[in-house]
Amino acid sequence: MTAPVPAGERTTPPGARAAGRWSALLRSRSGAAGLALSSLVVVATLVSFAWTPYDPSRVSPRESWAPMSWEHWFGADRLGRDLLSLVLAGARATLLVSAAATVVAAVTGTLLGAAAAITPRWVRAPAGHAVDALIAFPTLLLAMVLVAVYGAGTETAVLAIGLGEGFFVARVMRAEMARVLAADYVLAARAGGASTWRIFHEHVLPGVLPTLTVLLSLVMAVAVLAEAALSYLGYGVPSGTPTWGRMLHDLQAQITVRPLVLVWPGVAIVATVLGFNLLGDGLREAGDPRVRRS
Repeated sequence: MTAPVPAGERTTPPGARAAGRWSALLRSRSGAAGLALSSLVVVATLVSFAWTPYDPSRVSPRESWAPMSWEHWFGADRLGRDLLSLVLAGARATLLVSAAATVVAAVTGTLLGAAAAITPRWVRAPAGHAVDALIAFPTLLLAMVLVAVYGAGTETAVLAIGLGEGFFVARVMRAEMARVLAADYVLAARAGGASTWRIFHEHVLPGVLPTLTVLLSLVMAVAVLAEAALSYLGYGVPSGTPTWGRMLHDLQAQITVRPLVLVWPGVAIVATVLGFNLLGDGLREAGDPRVRRS
């Protein structure tokens, strides 16, 4: 027996639904602004792999604290390194670590959410309590524990941020999966003898995917902040790798005499976090007709 699908899915082709959401995203002010900001950051990161004005590790004592000019658009730091080159190079590590942590959060959150929503009660109840307990565990504290065990590094930062945010994703996914499981077409699939895996694969995952997409854009914004904080504290990527958080740490001693040099990594962090947050709001508006009509 084939389970029925929701009326909206029967009457609207998948391609048309995707095109409609994309159009709604572009019509949304927050969505368009978030897409523009996040795209700018991603493009700048990709460009940095092929080109930067100077070698980020290039030291030139004669250009120490060089002001903004055509040679150094953002100026130079105490060692004469070009700040624009450092900001571009810092985007690589910051976004790559944040993106990898978001993938870890997506996998962890989806699996834990499924364990707390779909499995038999003797598994579901302990999994739900575990998610409620783990969500209270701070990401920075988790990073410190992992650093104490494995040492500081990129993998440690990715794991700490991914697990910390994954517990939050799991709590949302548990509620969303429970909502989908209560739908009439899922009950019909159960009555037709569909297996738990088939219900999860064919009904639950497609049903929670829009919410998961919105959630992951917000997780990406939080991951950027978390990576910057870990790098600032020395728990992030190796010390020789430029990151925005490490730039803030290295330049903070000059905040009273050369405050402008801290603006650039700070603006990069704010623009990236704001972009992904606005993109998440736009995706939520595009996926929820009730929000678009309000």
